Amino acid sequence: MADERDTRATVDGIDTGTPHSARVWNYWLGGKDNFEADRRLGATVEELYPQIIEIARASRAFQARAVRYLADEAGVRQFLDLGTGLPTANATHEVAQGVDPAARVVYVDNDPIVLAHAHALLSSRPEGATDYVHADLTDAKTVLREAARTLDLDRPVAVMVLSTLGHVADPDEAAALLRSYLDALPAGSWLMLCDTVETPETRAGSDEYAGGGAMPYISRPKEIMATFADGLDLVEPGFGSISLWRPDGPVTSEPVDQWGFVAAKR
Repeated sequence: MADERDTRATVDGIDTGTPHSARVWNYWLGGKDNFEADRRLGATVEELYPQIIEIARASRAFQARAVRYLADEAGVRQFLDLGTGLPTANATHEVAQGVDPAARVVYVDNDPIVLAHAHALLSSRPEGATDYVHADLTDAKTVLREAARTLDLDRPVAVMVLSTLGHVADPDEAAALLRSYLDALPAGSWLMLCDTVETPETRAGSDEYAGGGAMPYISRPKEIMATFADGLDLVEPGFGSISLWRPDGPVTSEPVDQWGFVAAKR
């Protein structure tokens, strides 16, 4: 386990000695916006659970497909991306505004390095808008208040919670958090969610991740994750591995242990 950390190290006020989920995820995606502590932990988890690289890439691909579906087929024009992480290709606003340049997107994250890169997220089409809220996704009241500067919360919004709800350990609290967002939005809004399902391998990876100093991320049994869609209308193919959610082509590898869904609020 990577346990040697320069916890006092900082760059421009950012604690570089403690791993952060957004930066570890960036490392798994092959990005450069991470520090030695993030790389050490990322490499340790990858060694224990090699599929994590496939999961990171599959999550980004699922995001692009799901946003495209919502913008194109469902006519969604507003997106609230919770726990967005660092900028990557096919970001939410790029995909949504590729369908309709007037789409509006608000990104939410609490990592200072994401804030430092926010200008890259704000390159909106002139017809639409993007904004960045520096807040913890668990503070729904603050997030919604700040998001309302850009989004019309009286009209449908797609709430995106991708590979982040595992940071809320208690399943009842996780479900209540999702409800706090959806209850504030009108019928016709959407929830897009994915997280890692519990297997012996993912549980071991989660334990290693938490032991490495990052904010713990827990995997959940499929049965519990499925309840997060209670009261919503699932889009086909329903709840399952994100590799199998409306893939762009044939799936040639084993479906990843990251499961999710897209569902509408009645």
